[in-house]
Amino acid sequence: MKYSKLAIEILRDEEKSIYYDPIYHGRTLKIFGIDDDPLRVLKYIADGYRKLGYGAIIFDTHGEFPEDGFDTVLKIEDGKPAGLDPIRMAKKGMMDLYSAATLLQTVYELDRVLTDRLYADILRGKISSVPEAARAGEKYSEVIMESYTALDEAFYGGEPPELGRSILVNLGEAHSVSVVGTAFLVLAAAVEKRRGVMVGVDDAAVLAYTTAGSAAMPLLTRPARKRLTVLGTRYAIDSVLNIAGPTLLLYTDPDIQSVIYESNGVPPGAMRRHVHKGRGALITRTTETVSVEEGELLSQPL
Repeated sequence: MKYSKLAIEILRDEEKSIYYDPIYHGRTLKIFGIDDDPLRVLKYIADGYRKLGYGAIIFDTHGEFPEDGFDTVLKIEDGKPAGLDPIRMAKKGMMDLYSAATLLQTVYELDRVLTDRLYADILRGKISSVPEAARAGEKYSEVIMESYTALDEAFYGGEPPELGRSILVNLGEAHSVSVVGTAFLVLAAAVEKRRGVMVGVDDAAVLAYTTAGSAAMPLLTRPARKRLTVLGTRYAIDSVLNIAGPTLLLYTDPDIQSVIYESNGVPPGAMRRHVHKGRGALITRTTETVSVEEGELLSQPL
């Protein structure tokens, strides 16, 4: 098979090398496994694309990804300022003002009318931060305050961070799923238009659990030139299984392996090979065929 210059060798079977190529296979690779296997493969792929001159943007829910080589390291913790106020970030040029309003629409379930009112107030300078929007005494303020907590207040505090070319977002110390989901959504919106980057997400199923997190996924997995996304997870759930793109199946329980093969349209029989420890199966599809290539993992310890 022909490969592009962005192909990365991820498996090896005897004398044969097996590559993931975002150009020919699809720009979102899903990795399913147990323990720290998906994270190890994610690091291996990120290192590979760094060598090709790509930046790396990593969202890590476990807090185990090494910090070496990143321009920006963000540690999200409950009750501590993160500076991820979308309104203030928009005023610094990190996203447009309407995007900031729609992020709050998603997080606090504003309707379209209230979102437009909030956007108008941001546009004319009446509102310059999320805490101000919550206390403005407007109809949108009432809706925001229904779910606004002290954790939100702390989260939006502090100066918006400078986002370098390579970014590590450590979510391992945050236990509030709403804080994690909001951080994921705001940062996904801030880097959505970047090119020449590899975006890594682990654990994708955990981050997609909240409304905010599930809204962030399309921002990062929409096909775009000079960008690819790698989703690592330990859970075979529909929100991840249904995302278009090839699948790297690692060792996990037999019934979960079966679910993953089924979701990828792999026919019953010899193609559904049981994946053992230290090995993986790359499942790729075209409009006419499905292919399964198995080999030894090339990932290294964290």
